Amino acid sequence: MDNKPKHIFDDPKNVKRVMHFLYASCALLFALDFVIHRHVYHSWENLWGFHAIYGFAGCVVLVIVATWMRTFLMRSEDYYDDEWNTDLDEKNTSDTGAANVDD
Repeated sequence: MDNKPKHIFDDPKNVKRVMHFLYASCALLFALDFVIHRHVYHSWENLWGFHAIYGFAGCVVLVIVATWMRTFLMRSEDYYDDEWNTDLDEKNTSDTGAANVDD
């Protein structure tokens, strides 16, 4: 028997409930954009959906910049393995040499 406690999001019904809640919240906030008067600093903030478009554009720019940064920040898959194996090889070589001297 599996005695592990179940997490609240292990049930797909709960995940669907959360997603429906988020969709409803987005729809409500979008509808309120037409009703609520905002004090704006720039004239383009009066456009409907400006903040949603601005946020989406910001996310797209972040993904593009992160993809570009990945080209020079990314290390090879065996970056740490190479260093670890080199240290082990040197240690094994020194251990083997010491064992031969004792024989």
